[in-house]
Amino acid sequence: MKSVVFAYHNMGVLGLAKLLQHGFDIPLVFTHVNDPKENVWFASVIDFCEKHSIPWAAPDTPNNPEVIAKIRAHHPDILFSFYYRYMIASGILEIPPLGAYNLHGSLLPAYRGRCPVNWVIINGEQHTGVTLHEMVEKPDAGAIVAQEEVDIRRDDTPVLLYAKLEKAAGEMLDNVLPEIKQGNMRKTPQDLSKGSYFGGRRPEDGRIDWNLPALAIYNLIRGVTKPYPGAFCFLADMKVIFWWAHEAQDRQLNAGRIVCSDEKAIIGAGAGYIEPIEIEVGGKELKGNTMIEFFKKHEGELLQ
Repeated sequence: MKSVVFAYHNMGVLGLAKLLQHGFDIPLVFTHVNDPKENVWFASVIDFCEKHSIPWAAPDTPNNPEVIAKIRAHHPDILFSFYYRYMIASGILEIPPLGAYNLHGSLLPAYRGRCPVNWVIINGEQHTGVTLHEMVEKPDAGAIVAQEEVDIRRDDTPVLLYAKLEKAAGEMLDNVLPEIKQGNMRKTPQDLSKGSYFGGRRPEDGRIDWNLPALAIYNLIRGVTKPYPGAFCFLADMKVIFWWAHEAQDRQLNAGRIVCSDEKAIIGAGAGYIEPIEIEVGGKELKGNTMIEFFKKHEGELLQ
């Protein structure tokens, strides 16, 4: 079975590897060139293609006549998208006779849209998963072909959760790709009224509101920690990035107020407090005694 593939990120490499493992012919891959401004911590689809002698291209947009002509020239039976970042227009989706299918990092119809791994952590979800679904013009709205669920631990970060999702995606693809090759694909329409949609996140969306409950602040911190830009606030004119912290409810302080002891620093929230574990100030990462000494110099001040 011949498939043109759109792929990026670890999931892109995983999806390509599974297609090859299950005997799919991949005549062409579309991907992205890494953005030099982005913290690239994930695997390279380009490197994978080079290693396996698969032709690839990285157009500024997939939805132009040249790209569409290239796809038509290969007469693909099916199309897959694994964490490709651009929307793919109907002029491409209608080319393969068996349809086009996308791997999404949530249990659809929940968390349609961008950055689902960050959003489920920020929102304190306990479960998420991966979904293979039919692509339609509306994002992440097509019929579901397969899903696999994973649990979210209270201390999971995006990188840890990605690893769980990759394992789940591998198992899901191992189960569903043989069925697809045999023409036994089952599709379940989504009920979008029972789902949710979230947009992309910007670095400035990581600003901490100390009036929120400590648990919500903790979830934001772990949801945008490294390799993402981090949750942050200001101490006077100093930007303070929180890379890791704990939260507790056994004491109530004024929101944003810094209180120190010989052993730790804590910061009041709308309910409970945050105990910072690792922060960054002025480009320097601080933890342990060095971090506590920093907060001692500002005890009683308010983070905003």
